[in-house]
Amino acid sequence: MSQGTAAAYDSLAAGPAGLHWVESVPDAGRSVVATWSLSGGTVLGALPVGSRVHAYGGGAYAVAGADVWVVREPDGQVWHAGSGRRLTASPYPHGGLSSGDGLLLGVRETATHDQLVAVDPAGAGETVLTESPFLGAACLDGGRLAWTRWADGVMPWDASEVWTAAYGRDGLRDAVRVAGGPDESAVQPRWGPDGCLYFLSDRTGWWNLYRHRAGRAEPVAPMAAENAAAPWELDYANYTFLPGGRFAITAQSGPEHRLVLVEADGAQRLAGLPYTHLKPYLATVGDRVAVIGGSPVRAPEIALVATDGTGRVEVIRSHERPAGHLAVPEVIRVGSGADQVTALYYPPPGAGPAPLIVRPHPGPTHHSAYRLDEDVQFFTGHGFAVADVDYRGSTGYGRAFRKALDGRWGIADVADCRAVARHLLDTGRARPGAVFVSGASAGGYTALRAVGEPGPFAMATARSAIVDPAGWRRTAPRFQRPHAAVLAHPDAAVRASRFTAPALLVHGTDDPVAPVADVTALAAALAGRGLLQGLLELPGTGHYLTGPAARAAALAELAAYRSVLARAAR
Repeated sequence: MSQGTAAAYDSLAAGPAGLHWVESVPDAGRSVVATWSLSGGTVLGALPVGSRVHAYGGGAYAVAGADVWVVREPDGQVWHAGSGRRLTASPYPHGGLSSGDGLLLGVRETATHDQLVAVDPAGAGETVLTESPFLGAACLDGGRLAWTRWADGVMPWDASEVWTAAYGRDGLRDAVRVAGGPDESAVQPRWGPDGCLYFLSDRTGWWNLYRHRAGRAEPVAPMAAENAAAPWELDYANYTFLPGGRFAITAQSGPEHRLVLVEADGAQRLAGLPYTHLKPYLATVGDRVAVIGGSPVRAPEIALVATDGTGRVEVIRSHERPAGHLAVPEVIRVGSGADQVTALYYPPPGAGPAPLIVRPHPGPTHHSAYRLDEDVQFFTGHGFAVADVDYRGSTGYGRAFRKALDGRWGIADVADCRAVARHLLDTGRARPGAVFVSGASAGGYTALRAVGEPGPFAMATARSAIVDPAGWRRTAPRFQRPHAAVLAHPDAAVRASRFTAPALLVHGTDDPVAPVADVTALAAALAGRGLLQGLLELPGTGHYLTGPAARAAALAELAAYRSVLARAAR
């Protein structure tokens, strides 16, 4: 969800050739599979890769021995990365690629449902193994298949199931559900070196790791922390197997991520890392763990972490550290008990109350990123404080907090943003009359709702905003339509007639998630009331603003805030 221009790293996987990942190439406007080896450094692949399954993709490549197979953009089909040979010719996009037993597995999304397919690397086509409204990535080992599925009308972080079956020439046999249900999210099944099935479940209120054997599930490393990311994409790997019956697993508590090493006897210890943020991709390289980590002073980088207690971290792919002053956040907590809200507060250089930008994160089933953010540094560098708010509904705080936004979207999140703003005003860190609210996607919706009632906000900025949750249930990607249904309520729409402060609207004309027509209609209504701070339409731009589009949005936002401050000073 970065708005910057640096390359992004995702989807780690280890193979005989070394470590692989998906790396964006901003100047070329595409992503490729990168391969790192001890002897040859990093080599970037030639084929553009990416998955459109469930709109958010994931699993755009798989490693099988010395071969790498990719989902090629823009056709969504499976290709051999080395020879450029195409394996599939389906009208439907693929994603969630994995390899096992000499086959490739993938999720194929039709207009109405998902299909789990087996693809023959020799080019003999693909076979449908099972179908469901929604499917997650599968794993196959020794004739045993495991996969994730969930029903229509729910999101996988609310209700999803892990299934297993025997797989042979005659297809699937003896399919059985081993975890998950209406009140449980079970994700990331994987066969372990010991022959047992492992998965992550939030049955205790926290996503933790479980082992299924002898017909029952047992906890592997119980802790009051989230060991899984909300499954927006198909290839998350929040845990990895280590030699000697050990594990490495991510653990998120609030905005902070840690790497936990689990010994064979179940003992847990932290791997000391220079990172506060870990992407949900771990891989094992020998006895080390490959991670994608970042912090407020380190851009995301790929590193190999020793597991022998030495704390050694070898960085193998990184960006240059930005020059100049970097604002480092303070973790602040407002309120208490179930209503406590956490925020990352970034002060600008200098002392005294500063103009403040309150930022509800996108998602809304997500969290504020505790890592270097180019937008934050841009605004703090221009004298603004920034507060990134983990409002109710955010991940990293357990299932109950994640579900606290259901039926209260545009209400509870707005109240939490307002509470953080008032706390910073009351403690003298924000300047009265100079408090703004800014968000993208679902965060843009929150920002617009926040100026739909009296409060501390002098202006809202909404990038790629959702405007009408009821209409969004029809226009959102198939995967996400239940999201709006679960979150919204009868009075959830953004109404220009209620605005008490102006708004700047920034939107791509090719946004497939939030229709631009909704935003232009809102802009016209706000203009009629004299409350349109500006409308910036970005031709040919989708839902996520990167590169020149991100820079244009940031400059427009800065100009709008300065305009409001200048009017207030007159």
